[in-house]
Order: sequence, then structure tokens, then C-alpha cells
Amino acid sequence: MIIKNKLRILFICTGNSCRSQMAEGWANALKGGEIEAHSAGIKPKGLDKYAVKAMGEAGVDISRNYSKAVSKFQDITFDYVITVCGHAHENCPVFPGKAKIVHFGFEDPPFLAINSKTDEEKMNHYRRVRDEIKAFIETLPDSLPAQ
Repeated sequence: MIIKNKLRILFICTGNSCRSQMAEGWANALKGGEIEAHSAGIKPKGLDKYAVKAMGEAGVDISRNYSKAVSKFQDITFDYVITVCGHAHENCPVFPGKAKIVHFGFEDPPFLAINSKTDEEKMNHYRRVRDEIKAFIETLPDSLPAQ
């Protein structure tokens, strides 16, 4: 029997507060048998409480996660580094080894929710992006370019 190694993936966004945290949470929840997921930020700024709430509503607990700097992962070999926002894609550092840099962008829930009048209205933005990220994660690893 051949034992397949897990793909090691790092999800990056600017603050590692929302989108990359959601991607890491979904990947570990849905694809934990095939993917070892991590997340980091170009400029970490703390875990977004609305991201935690949105993921919790979907049954994925990311409340113990915390924002991490990309530099924390510079010495780890990844198969893929996936940027989930434009700023992170434009500022993605070079990773050693064979890491393939891939971009799959998602809208920024905090930005979308900035003019929301109620928490429920704000949460609707987070829920939509959460669900879009889930749909993307469900396509992994088949949707990734070959190494």
C-alpha cells in the first residue's frame, strides 16, 4: 500500500485576520486527510471576530487560531503558497524549495462590511465570502496547477 504524503499549503492574506484564516480552517476541516494547511499574513493584525463567528456558524472552530507573520514560515517547505488577496499576491515573499505560488483572490469582508448598519448586515458579507472560500477549498487539490 502506498501512503500518500499530505500537500503542505500556506494561505496568505494581508493581515491573516479573515480570508487566510477561513481558508486554513476549511482546508483542515474538509481536506485534513490530504492537506496540511497553515495561514499567515504580510502584516498580521489579529484574528477577526466576525470571521470566527462566520466559521463557527458553519461548524468550523477557528477561535484558537492567531495571526502569524509570513516570516514565521520562511524555513518551512511548502508545496503551494496560495494568496487569497491582491495585496498579498503582489507582496508575496519568495519561499525556499519547490513551493508553487498560486493566487485565488476573494473579496475582503471587513471592507465590504464597513458601511453595514447592523451586525447581521455585516455578517452577510462574511458568510458570502466564507462560502466562496469553502467552495474553492472543496476543489483542492485537483484545481491546483501541477508541481
